[in-house]
Amino acid sequence: QVQLVESGGGSVQAGGSLRLSCTASGYIYSSDCMGWFRQAPGKEREAVATIQTDGGGTTYYADSVKGRFSISLVNGRNTVILQMNSLKPDDTAMYFCALGRQGCAKLPLGYASKWGQGTQVTVSS
Repeated sequence: QVQLVESGGGSVQAGGSLRLSCTASGYIYSSDCMGWFRQAPGKEREAVATIQTDGGGTTYYADSVKGRFSISLVNGRNTVILQMNSLKPDDTAMYFCALGRQGCAKLPLGYASKWGQGTQVTVSS
């Protein structure tokens, strides 16, 4: 069974940058989707960015992060990176890596086959 291990995160001042990494153990298919979600206290979990693992790299970004965040795959399909620039206090949340076996049409809606354990991102003003 695939496991997702996240790294990165931490505390940064507004305007700063952070890089999150998530490595999947096990086989990732070209039809899969990988992505990042976040959940702030008292709010629902929301999709931040997703990427198709077929090499074409079709991506999705939440409107709130477009132009500031970038998602990419490294090491073939098994590691997904979320580069976060121009961070704002509203970006403060627990960030979760997710694998979607049902593809990128479903993952942004929350249809994840596997979740990572989460990594905290805190942005101070």
